[in-house]
Amino acid sequence: MSLKDELQHIISGVGKNPKGDTIQAGANYLRKSKEASSEASTIQLTKGQETERLIRWIEQEHLWYTGIDETRFLAEGAEQKVYLENDGRHVIKLNSCIFYSYWEDYFHSLLIHNFFFEPTAYSLIGFYFDNHQLKSVVRQPYIEITEPTRLSLVKDFLFSNGFELKKENDYFHRDIGLILEDLHEENVLTNHGALFFIDTVFYLRSDFFKHS
Repeated sequence: MSLKDELQHIISGVGKNPKGDTIQAGANYLRKSKEASSEASTIQLTKGQETERLIRWIEQEHLWYTGIDETRFLAEGAEQKVYLENDGRHVIKLNSCIFYSYWEDYFHSLLIHNFFFEPTAYSLIGFYFDNHQLKSVVRQPYIEITEPTRLSLVKDFLFSNGFELKKENDYFHRDIGLILEDLHEENVLTNHGALFFIDTVFYLRSDFFKHS
């Protein structure tokens, strides 16, 4: 099985991804929900409509998260807030999904991240309303920074794994049909010479589902 085939299986819910069970369940729910809608209407769901359906699934599966501790706040970016977990070895991230047109796209990005970057794999532990906005709650290993990240090394690493440069800090994989964006120094950390990709933004190109 090729790398592309394996990723296609994961996205479609066929492949095994042990750390992505809840992520995959959410993606599967939204996909099936959209498939059911397409039988009755040719109109594409909006992100707002998708969010309404996702909330029904969250309530059905009891996935509301209530353990946010504001005293453990670490940082905030355009798309997320980050908290240090009590064990000091993990972080909790509230993500608003603003970088994606749909929640399903966001779930796909998490699944692909977990496939490529297992040392910093995400676990989806619930959802949370923050400022009247639905946000995912994901758990991820905490990476201590021991030295600044050299973006030239990030580029070399990605080139060696089949990615090509699209523009500054943005890459694509021609054979698989993936786009990987926003790989600046805050999203790729260095610990004793090793690179750790902690915040990735994957998009599926239109040719992703074409057979390899």
